[in-house]
Amino acid sequence: MKIRLDKYIWAVRLSKTRSQASELIAKGRVLVNDAHVKPSREVKVGETIVLLKNSARFQYKVIGLLDKRVGAPLVKDFIQDHTAPEEIEKLKAYQESQRNYRLTDGKPTKKDRRVLDRFMEDWQED
Repeated sequence: MKIRLDKYIWAVRLSKTRSQASELIAKGRVLVNDAHVKPSREVKVGETIVLLKNSARFQYKVIGLLDKRVGAPLVKDFIQDHTAPEEIEKLKAYQESQRNYRLTDGKPTKKDRRVLDRFMEDWQED
């Protein structure tokens, strides 16, 4: 069986759509055996797929090929997750910082700015 990399990434639910999978590959955020590839590259059993999300590096091993998208419980029959726990923590920290940033309007108020300036002045004097 032959399957394109973009279709495989979509089929095992590493991306929401096939066009998003192609875009990730074209931008260099997907590596196969630590090499940049094209979306049309064929996937083989035993290869390692690395997906770069924000600052985290997710690693998967291909254990089976499929031609159609499968349900989430069946994904484990086609791909194994070899991601290090610290990489998952990196992604969680990034998501938390983004969540905190979105709670504000992103720009400090005049009062916040004064407090920050006083802190920086006090800190630089020591």
